[in-house]
Amino acid sequence: MFDYRYHAQSLAAVLIALALGVLIGIAIGDSNLVSSAQNGLVSTLRSNLESSREQVAKLKSERALESTFQTGLYELAVHDLLSTRKVGLVFLGGSSERVDTLVRDTVTQAGGELSSVTAIAEPLVLAKLGSAATGTRYQALSQIPEPPGLIKEFGIRMGHQLVKGGRLLTRVASSLLSSSNGQFGELEGLVVARQDTSGMPPEQAKVTGEFESGLIIGAKAAGAATVGVELSNTEPSQVPWYKAQGISSVDDLDKVVGNAALALALAGSPGSWGIKSTADAPLPRATSATARP
Repeated sequence: MFDYRYHAQSLAAVLIALALGVLIGIAIGDSNLVSSAQNGLVSTLRSNLESSREQVAKLKSERALESTFQTGLYELAVHDLLSTRKVGLVFLGGSSERVDTLVRDTVTQAGGELSSVTAIAEPLVLAKLGSAATGTRYQALSQIPEPPGLIKEFGIRMGHQLVKGGRLLTRVASSLLSSSNGQFGELEGLVVARQDTSGMPPEQAKVTGEFESGLIIGAKAAGAATVGVELSNTEPSQVPWYKAQGISSVDDLDKVVGNAALALALAGSPGSWGIKSTADAPLPRATSATARP
């Protein structure tokens, strides 16, 4: 008698055996396939790596050539632009050794002299300043509240004396300045590096802003070409503040093009120069600056 159950079991066994055979075959085949793919991938990666190395070497060579060319053009563009001119650097707030070095190198390479580096101690301590200015109208700075407009007037006086020299600045220097190197006066250019004041309490920020604005007015009135500077990664940018004070600015002092822009601005090319959205252009035209004979 024909047993359907036995027939089903036999058929299932055959199918299982067939499936196992297929799986084993696939596993063997896959192993070979994977091995072949791995060899091909390794070969491709090695080829790509070698090609990338060659490309990097080429780019390095091109970059070195570009840097040499750029430096040569920079030296040609700024040669004697600031011949015999004395320039000062004033930090409004914290000082920066890097900015100091960059400004000094730029001025020196253009034939000028960085004759003074000054840092204003901020926030201002009005009581100390008023005490140091005893016998002058500025002793009223220590009053609470101080007479309207006196802080800005004091800033104007200090800006003028930074450029031209004067006894009052000498008297209050220990209360107004956090550091100072060189001598005040006889400046034909002034570089300004401002620190962000947004973190100050509102009243301190107001006092600082009035003094700083006055200082810029005084420096400009004294005849100094005044230029605000910052590094390309300075955040927040101080260029809007420089513009509001009516002075030129360079927003990429840490780049060769920024060095050239500073020299040209000090020599007589007003504008906002650099790489940020607030800049008029990366660099003023060299013909717009006036080099001394």
